[in-house]
Amino acid sequence: MSNSKLYTNFWWVYMIQCANDGPLYTGITTDVERRFVEHQAGGVKAAKFLRGKGPLTLLYRESVTDKSAALKREIAIKKLSRTQKLALIKGQH
Repeated sequence: MSNSKLYTNFWWVYMIQCANDGPLYTGITTDVERRFVEHQAGGVKAAKFLRGKGPLTLLYRESVTDKSAALKREIAIKKLSRTQKLALIKGQH
């Protein structure tokens, strides 16, 4: 059983880095692994921002209790500077 199946009642905020220390993308989902695969595939389910910017690296994930909390956290993270985002990522490890 994947970790995503263990936390089906959670929402996740995640950050993906584009190739060569490129830009950071922040998003929300109920299944981080599935969503990351969709982004990597670059199809219609991938975020337009990430298409053609691979390889992609999943750098950060944070669980929250519901969609509302996920949206609020996503907005808060998107307001951070790149340096602050990298510090958040580093603090997770």
